[in-house]
Amino acid sequence: MRDLDILAVARGQRVELGPLDDIAANRRAMLAALEAADKPVYGVNTGMGRLAGVALDAEQQAAHQRNLLIGRAVGGPPWLPAQDVRALLAVKLHGLLAPTTAASPELVKFLIDRINDGFVPAVPRSALGSAGEIIPLSHAFQTFVGVGTIVEDGVEKPASDGLKRRKAKPFPLGPKEGASLIQGSPLALAHAFMRGAEAAQAIELQTLAAAAAVDVLGAPRSIYHPSLAGPDTVLAAVLDDIRSRTTDSATRSDLVQAPVSFRVAPQAIAHAQRTLDDLAAARDLLLAAPTDSPSFLDGRFTSTAGYHAVTVGLRMDAVTAALTHLAEISVQRLHRFMDSQFTGLNAQLAVDPGPQAGLSPIHKRAAGELHEIRRSASPATLGSLDTSAGQEDVQAHAWAAGEQLRQVTDHLLSITACELIGIAQAHHLRGLPGAPRLRGAYAWIAETVPPVLVDRPLGPDISRLRAKFADG
Repeated sequence: MRDLDILAVARGQRVELGPLDDIAANRRAMLAALEAADKPVYGVNTGMGRLAGVALDAEQQAAHQRNLLIGRAVGGPPWLPAQDVRALLAVKLHGLLAPTTAASPELVKFLIDRINDGFVPAVPRSALGSAGEIIPLSHAFQTFVGVGTIVEDGVEKPASDGLKRRKAKPFPLGPKEGASLIQGSPLALAHAFMRGAEAAQAIELQTLAAAAAVDVLGAPRSIYHPSLAGPDTVLAAVLDDIRSRTTDSATRSDLVQAPVSFRVAPQAIAHAQRTLDDLAAARDLLLAAPTDSPSFLDGRFTSTAGYHAVTVGLRMDAVTAALTHLAEISVQRLHRFMDSQFTGLNAQLAVDPGPQAGLSPIHKRAAGELHEIRRSASPATLGSLDTSAGQEDVQAHAWAAGEQLRQVTDHLLSITACELIGIAQAHHLRGLPGAPRLRGAYAWIAETVPPVLVDRPLGPDISRLRAKFADG
């Protein structure tokens, strides 16, 4: 299998592959096996789902692969963002390169060309009820035969026009190729790649916020000694990271210990990192597995369950739960900063408490974001329902776990922005330089969000800091 960097392709990298001779040879072997087959081959010379028992004659087979992409396109907007679509196309390309798929080199090249020329099918991102991902994949790949919709510069356009502008003709599907394009769970895998990267950034920013909160509060640092992790190497690394970032921090003699939300942050961060590592491992295993049903395995056509992406769906649910707990801790730390009992600073971090509200409103924004997170934190990869008269009686809904993780990460980033603004305000009021390793972060925040010297609308400040996150 050729190496393919899914995230890099999603972010705009071109795909360059060498000769496809091995793909062509495998395709010839599959066609020969299909011609010699004396049994039904699911989705190739039969119908699909409950209609798998219906044999197709030669004329019906010729139209069947195209029909598979058209008759199942029942979704609608909102559409996936362009980067997510590119990730989906890259995952599908990875699957087409597998010998078990036995795709033609012509189809592989057509897909590569569409990735490279910025062809973005309109792919629905919700209300997708099927055992795999037949609905979104039919939307994605019916565009290859000139049917359906693409999105260019935010505008929906006919796929046929998009192909013409690229001087490409609709692709003539061969045996099994329509079935291959709607098999597997590339949307769930695209979410696993994209949402995993976003969650990793959110965890890193939460680590920064936890360390800066300790520094500004002047909290005792002995609790962050890595030896306190015991045999847990992940937690030990987080403890060591926070301890290192707060080296030479000015600690307060009047503070025996910090509030719980400060002390347990490393445990929550370590758990989030573990769930993210589990997701990456499950993602890579599923990416390497056969996706077609039937797959062309050892010269035979073999049914599979490669479309059942529960392994990544449940792990995305786990990441969602871990990020939700980080959000709860972050909101509580910010709340403690509003209280002079804990900080020794002005109430609500106001320069002139009473006439000024200070940063209490920013905590209310964070609490509102947390409420939205809690509404989205129940597992998405649960809830089967029969949609095909007895065939599709179990569904993973792994793609839904990805959409839910997207929402939770987005809200967590807003909460983190609120907390960092609160921390920066406390740092300003404290009037100390802070731990050496954190001074750059304080300066970076202050450049984007100046200290709140008088009451002002802070919504734009949160948005500006969020935009800085997006810039990396």
